[in-house]
Amino acid sequence: MSLFDIILLAIALSIDACVVSFSYGTKLTKNIFKSSLLLALFTGIFQFLMPYLGGVFTNFVRVYIEPFSKWIVFAIFMYLGINFIKEALNKNKESEPSENKSVLTYTTLFLIAVATSIDAFSAGITLCLNLKCIIFPVILIGIVTFINSLMGFYSGRAFRQFNPNCLDIVGGLILIALAIKVII
Repeated sequence: MSLFDIILLAIALSIDACVVSFSYGTKLTKNIFKSSLLLALFTGIFQFLMPYLGGVFTNFVRVYIEPFSKWIVFAIFMYLGINFIKEALNKNKESEPSENKSVLTYTTLFLIAVATSIDAFSAGITLCLNLKCIIFPVILIGIVTFINSLMGFYSGRAFRQFNPNCLDIVGGLILIALAIKVII
């Protein structure tokens, strides 16, 4: 694989993290800087770890995890998307403004990081089969994901001027669309 191929792979693998970060950028109103960094760090680190682990455990991954990987990602994205929409609809029912309940907990960050990096597991297998050393590519994948996650988050922030409940619903629908895309 050439450097150009590895960069394209890194960009492709980071798209899900960028889209999810965009959704959270439209939603969160507190601790913006901290949330954006945590989201980018979690997704970047997992995008580094997953292809590395995929390379290390090539045979195990191929036999036991790969057949179920799309269903794991589907379940996580569907769960997150439904929660986005449920929170938006509950806000519409409340008569007085409530404080922001949309907080990025470590559990949520972990779920996002796993869901957006499972495909990187398979990429690690490919890297392992095509390259003698996969350290540089997996580092590059992590860095590109970190940057794309930040860009997605702050792009989402630019859309905050619109109705937040509508944006929450759109963000939830984006996550549900990602879930459906995975199983199609």
